[in-house]
Amino acid sequence: MDADPHRWWGLVVIALAQLMVVLDSTIVNVALPSAQDELGMTDGDRPWVITAYTVAFGGLLLLGGRIADLVGRKRTFVIGLIGFAAASALGGAAVSPGMLFGARALQGAFAAVLAPTALSLLATTFTDPRERGKAFGIFGALAGSGSATGFILGGLLTEYFNWRWCLYVNTPIAVLALLGAFAVLRDRPGRTGARLDVPGVLLGCGGLVGIVYGFNEAETHGWTDVFVLGLLAAGVVLLAAFVWWQGRAPMPLLPLHIVKDRDRAGCFLTMMLAIMGMFGLFLFMTYYFQVVLGYSPARTGLAFVPITLATVAVSTQFAARLLHHVPPRALMAPGMVLGACGMAVLTRLTVDSSYAADILPGLLLVGVGMGLTYMPVFATVTAGVAPRDSGVTSATLNTSQQVGGSIGTALLNTLATTSTAGYLTAHLTASAQPDEVAREAVVHGYTVALWCAAGLMLLAALATALLVTARAPKHATPAKAPVSESVA
Repeated sequence: MDADPHRWWGLVVIALAQLMVVLDSTIVNVALPSAQDELGMTDGDRPWVITAYTVAFGGLLLLGGRIADLVGRKRTFVIGLIGFAAASALGGAAVSPGMLFGARALQGAFAAVLAPTALSLLATTFTDPRERGKAFGIFGALAGSGSATGFILGGLLTEYFNWRWCLYVNTPIAVLALLGAFAVLRDRPGRTGARLDVPGVLLGCGGLVGIVYGFNEAETHGWTDVFVLGLLAAGVVLLAAFVWWQGRAPMPLLPLHIVKDRDRAGCFLTMMLAIMGMFGLFLFMTYYFQVVLGYSPARTGLAFVPITLATVAVSTQFAARLLHHVPPRALMAPGMVLGACGMAVLTRLTVDSSYAADILPGLLLVGVGMGLTYMPVFATVTAGVAPRDSGVTSATLNTSQQVGGSIGTALLNTLATTSTAGYLTAHLTASAQPDEVAREAVVHGYTVALWCAAGLMLLAALATALLVTARAPKHATPAKAPVSESVA
């Protein structure tokens, strides 16, 4: 198939949509206190602004990927853009907590359609190995830096406009992407006569929602709570039934050969572990900047600029150029080790740490490490996937990110909270200054969680080294051997 003459403009359109989806995982975090005050949310209801999005996103991604394969990628992409823009406008206009929670869940549902479609469009648009590396470098940089960029925009919009603009901002982005999609994107139609695997949808989505919801609820109720344990057990049972059914379904939602492939399995595991650590970093550093150091929302967002720039620069200028010369794990494993080192540096935080001397080096190391990791993961996962499976493969990768982020947030927050309480018990005496001890206890909890995040990064490096054996892509003739069609 001839190369699409509009493919680089198509990359701009796809990147806009991906940026919008990733931004919304974090953009409302800095704005949450303002929204809570205006809408009268209770402290118990407040987490639903975040979890309504991540649960819907993670739970419906596999369905979204399969819809893209069956209906057609461009058509699904357009539907996702329109729905996401409408849900964002609804959330920005919310007049009650329930309305905001519902809008966030709708955003997550349409993001579950949009995200895998964007990645599969990218995989089928760029088939030349050299161009593919550059395209995935840009895409990976957006995916890697989007969460931090969400904090930056969230802080600026909240401080200088209103918290509602953290949601409204998606509408103009979606309109631009929609106009571009009609103008430059092209795609083959979906398969006629195909049907969705309804039992697979119910089992897979139900299992993922159960696990994600369970880990999020553990942050509030504790790991031994009967409700939390019931959710996790139900999620595991449903996922086990899902795997069993996928081996027998005539038209499976997730063909098992996708996850049985050693390289893809290693990439899925690496991405999940890396995102577990990264979501913890963003959560704790945001609170550290605002609560401990007294930063404003805008200054907090800007404090994340170095990690964003490092991720983008390394992914596009270094990893993308090296990928067709070295095996993916030669970039991914060192990247995860550097990320772990960055987390270890940040465990030295105190109640009055210097940003330039104590915080910036750790953020830069993490950014460089993630920049080395994201792009090879995206390129390796989608290489050699048949066109009919490209959407569901992309969805599986996105699912690993969302599940990893949800698990990481819940796990690391529980560790931080427990460690903070233990520190207070041990150090709060009659002669101690309560406010000072409380601040030290909070920082102690963060550092314990960051040590755990460093361990997760090292586990990701180990998973890469042991499982990912793919070689560097060769300079094949794309017209005769398209990457996306090399494996049935």
